[in-house]
Amino acid sequence: MSQPPFVFFGTSRFAEVILEKLKEHNLSPTLIVTGEDKPQGRGLVLTHPPVKLWADKNSIPAIQPKNLKDPKFISRLEAENSEIFILASYGKIIPSSILALPEKGILNVHPSLLPRLRGPSPIQSAILEENETGVSIMLLDEEVDHGPILAQEKAKITDWPPYYGDLETMLAEIGSSLLANVIPKWIAGEIKSEEQNHSLATFTKKIVKENARIDLSDSPEANLRKIRAYSNSPVAYTEIDTKKGMLRVKIKKARIENNSLVLETVTPEGSKEMSWNDFSRGFL
Repeated sequence: MSQPPFVFFGTSRFAEVILEKLKEHNLSPTLIVTGEDKPQGRGLVLTHPPVKLWADKNSIPAIQPKNLKDPKFISRLEAENSEIFILASYGKIIPSSILALPEKGILNVHPSLLPRLRGPSPIQSAILEENETGVSIMLLDEEVDHGPILAQEKAKITDWPPYYGDLETMLAEIGSSLLANVIPKWIAGEIKSEEQNHSLATFTKKIVKENARIDLSDSPEANLRKIRAYSNSPVAYTEIDTKKGMLRVKIKKARIENNSLVLETVTPEGSKEMSWNDFSRGFL
């Protein structure tokens, strides 16, 4: 079965992994729509998002529109003459003027078992609140993660809670495999969509730095979930009384041993990342 041309909307590392895996299935977009460059690091250097870097590396045209309702942008999408668009972790609400463009609609790769964990932080929320997760391929509509499901697969995870980066990669790989199977069949009319049970829907929120603060007197499991959910960003942190006074310390890695939280890797404010043992010797 020939692979149809498509436009891909995506911005983050999750979307980048999907693109790379789709490439292995001989599925690559003719055009990529991605987020705008943003300041990164201490120097606040304007930096391309991961998907823009991937597009440049793979010589695929990529555009970074500020306004999705701009007539010039709409005309650019129309010129692709694609039956289908794919969206994964793009970061902007798609207006109805774009939803109506592709004949077969826009397929969204959402990293949760919809209708659970709709919204902007399904991976972190799964680690914080659930004991399982997976990927849903859904047909995008005008409501957030509300459209009918085309395919769904549960992730096989033996060590829960996982670290964010590991889970993100696993879910992206599952999503790309589902897409490789779904895209040609959906276009050929061989797949029927299934309405979500909206009464079972749960919703996630945008994550802010304060969410990552932990109190070491809280339950070990709750703290471990926070540490692993926020291991990429914003990174869990706490305040520790040291020889230099109260110090803010980021916690990158931890485990539970004998029902107690064991810190493994930390970054003290103003210092480099180090093992907890090195931190204890130098600061406590």
